[in-house]
Amino acid sequence: MQQHKTSLLIGATGLTGGHLLQQLLAHPAYDQVIALVRRPMGIVHPKLKESIIDFDAPDPALIHGDDLFCAMGTTLAKAGSKEAQYKIDCTYPAVIGQIARNNGVKRYLLVSSVGADAQSANFYLRTKGDLEQQILAMGFETFVAARPSFLLGDRKEMRIGEKIGIVLSNLISPLLMGRLRKYRGIPSAQVAKSLIDRANNDQKGSLFPEYDELCG
Repeated sequence: MQQHKTSLLIGATGLTGGHLLQQLLAHPAYDQVIALVRRPMGIVHPKLKESIIDFDAPDPALIHGDDLFCAMGTTLAKAGSKEAQYKIDCTYPAVIGQIARNNGVKRYLLVSSVGADAQSANFYLRTKGDLEQQILAMGFETFVAARPSFLLGDRKEMRIGEKIGIVLSNLISPLLMGRLRKYRGIPSAQVAKSLIDRANNDQKGSLFPEYDELCG
């Protein structure tokens, strides 16, 4: 395993991003974890460096490292409009990715979504597909777009709909077999672990792991 790496992380305050942050800080391959954030998170750790960034005009000098992890995303309700959601879910991760690529970052590890497709009629899935296609075109040495279905875990701000979704996912998941297995709910911590593992196994090219690969 390569040692003495620096990881970059955007989306550190979300469900999967929080697990990525914790696991990256604990991982022996990384000497430094740079969290690109809008405001301080209030977390103190010897490996952690918080870089306050304006995602509308990011400073390229802040975006240097080996592996870029992205768990950035929002909901339409929280964003307030499709335009605002697209900016957070696609534009910002793509802009940061291009700067990172220009600065020599080798790997982009993304939390995407099952069904991501730039041609989808569904706005959310089309947005995720757009982002995947843009990152693919950047030519990273390794690009991994994890495609989980329902993410399981304790969110800081869990709405009633999400609580119902978790209950339904736990009930329905065992019934999803064969081609439907990819729609099973998966712990967000497992998605984070899978991405970090793939950033450190020397595999090159583009990968789009779904449920079975993420759990493997």
